[in-house]
Amino acid sequence: MNIEWESSGEGSPLLLIQGLGYGRWGWEPIVPGLAARHRVVCFDNRGIGESDKPEGPYTAAQMAGDALQVLDEAGIERAHVLGASLGGMIAQELVAAAPERVDRLVLCCTTPGGPNAVPMPEVTLRLFAEAPSLPPEIALRRFVENALGEDPPTELVDELFARRVANPPDQAGWQAQAAAGMGFQGVDAEIASPTLILAGTADNVVDYRNAELLAARIPGARVELLEGSGHLFFWEQPDESVRILNGFLG
Repeated sequence: MNIEWESSGEGSPLLLIQGLGYGRWGWEPIVPGLAARHRVVCFDNRGIGESDKPEGPYTAAQMAGDALQVLDEAGIERAHVLGASLGGMIAQELVAAAPERVDRLVLCCTTPGGPNAVPMPEVTLRLFAEAPSLPPEIALRRFVENALGEDPPTELVDELFARRVANPPDQAGWQAQAAAGMGFQGVDAEIASPTLILAGTADNVVDYRNAELLAARIPGARVELLEGSGHLFFWEQPDESVRILNGFLG
């Protein structure tokens, strides 16, 4: 399995795991601030970007194996791990499978999985139902707007829309990744790594109330909410995100 990865900066290793349909470019707003203190490693999940796109469906546990492969290839024995959305599910599987490889854990805009998780907000379910009847460029822009918080700046919507157009996901890979998210039922192992859970209060993709449900499952976990921000809060509030992350990671 070829998993394309890159690293920048020096210091304690920090592995970033992206969510559904986003390649490693999706971390660009926060990488410079994090790389000032850490060796930041980003990669394309299987099914997207320059990584292999095997036939799906995938599981979050499989994708956690890919993340461990990246750590091995980078020569990193132990790292901080940050996962967003589907990446947060992958991060949970990673720390459950190989707790000795994880120093501090950050779970962003994600869910504990299983039947007790707060379901996807209705506004996004309606958008998924409506999207096939829309012109593709209109549907894509609607999804970009939906991933942001309250009254997103037009210039930010334009920037993300342009980046999505320039980096279209492989359709089969997207569906295989989506299966990993839909099939995630949580992890049975107790997570012992110091854990920070971040979410935007205006997240239309993963209900932010899942943050507290996650925290209840992880001893000592701390929750921080970004008021008015959406699913892509690290694009909306990059400086604040870096401040919180660097403060937690040390």
